[in-house]
Amino acid sequence: MITVLTAFIVDFIIGDPHTKLHPVALIGRWISLLERLFYNEKSTKWEHFILGGLTVVITLLFVYNITLALVLALEFLPNEHWSYIIQGILLSFMICPRSLAKAGREVYRYLVRHHLRIAQLKVGKIVGRDTDHLDSPEVTRATVETIAENTIDGIVSPLFFFAIGGLPLAVVYRAANTLDSMIGYKTDKYIYFGRVAARVDDVLNYIPARICALLFIAAAACLGYDAKGAWRIMRRDASKHPSPNGGYAEATVAGALGIRLGGHNRYFGKDTFREYMGDADHELEPQYIRKAMYLMYSVSLAAGVITALLHLGLYGLWS
Repeated sequence: MITVLTAFIVDFIIGDPHTKLHPVALIGRWISLLERLFYNEKSTKWEHFILGGLTVVITLLFVYNITLALVLALEFLPNEHWSYIIQGILLSFMICPRSLAKAGREVYRYLVRHHLRIAQLKVGKIVGRDTDHLDSPEVTRATVETIAENTIDGIVSPLFFFAIGGLPLAVVYRAANTLDSMIGYKTDKYIYFGRVAARVDDVLNYIPARICALLFIAAAACLGYDAKGAWRIMRRDASKHPSPNGGYAEATVAGALGIRLGGHNRYFGKDTFREYMGDADHELEPQYIRKAMYLMYSVSLAAGVITALLHLGLYGLWS
């Protein structure tokens, strides 16, 4: 309970600080080191696949054991509450509600002030697609999609793994997610080398994504949005997303807000099409970024409370 509360307080106060000493940044440098050691352009497809898988296994085992050793060391502190607080500070680095809201708020602010070019630049920092050609509705869509999907990756999944395995599993999840964001691409370089990383991330997010969808529906009901529509669109459209998990967040949010997500995107100058999710009952206006943020905050609060109760229950069961 203390750990989760500390994590949310720290995140609320300082967010996700940009520093080279950030645990995720350190994990990223470790992954880059292994990539330099294992990746070779002249390797065969199978060699890329095996060595990419080895990168994943080494990273996850290393991160788990380092974190477990730290948690065990904290047990020697004279006051156990300090152990919970320190773990809470570390857990705060695994979640990002404040940073996600800040990114959405900046895009919203520039859109309503009609500073489209700045809004394009801001949204370009949080999405992978090309953004310099997007109009205001498309910038809004990209932002809402990112807030929805990152509610899984940046909030619900880390808390889910903390609930079932404590800080070590939460950090392992974050490492797996970082692996996917660094090498889990379907590009010529990573199509085989990053395949294991992408699949591991899909597997780890499978249950949290569906929990997140249910929390979005509950949040929609509490906020006066369309909870029935969220449930209906989730069932109808979630499977249309190219990711086995991302659609459960995006489709549910689309249904809750009465908007349509998906459509044409451009990556590195190449146009792609993602199937539509939701019905275009309303035009994509900047106000829906704020509504998506309210949904994200509500889900964060619910996930935090559930995680604290589950962790307290499991701790009491095993103690």
